[in-house]
Amino acid sequence: MEILHTCLNVEDADRTADWYVEQLGFERSWEFTTEDGDTRNVYVADDAGVEFQLSDTDGETPSDDGDRYDHVAVGVDDVDETFEAIDHHGVVKEPGDQPAAGARTAFVKDPDGHAVELIEPL
Repeated sequence: MEILHTCLNVEDADRTADWYVEQLGFERSWEFTTEDGDTRNVYVADDAGVEFQLSDTDGETPSDDGDRYDHVAVGVDDVDETFEAIDHHGVVKEPGDQPAAGARTAFVKDPDGHAVELIEPL
């Protein structure tokens, strides 16, 4: 079994895809629009091929209730450097060591308010 992708409902698939590409080094991998033309899905992939499906439905704005999912974790070389360098859209948790997990982490928001955990091994 393997994880193929995580689907995130977004307001603007291009804007969010650009953020993952420009800020975290993902690459656009493919896209499709549903037969009814209402929903566009843009996929971005990391170096290992794991994808996020960014789903943008006309006339719908994702809710900000926070219970649709918890977060997406992204491995980075240096949490502090990445935290300072990327154009995030809000800080959920400042960088800090998590000894029990053997990692240094920080949480930021993407353009649509999804929590993104930045992880660096200690």
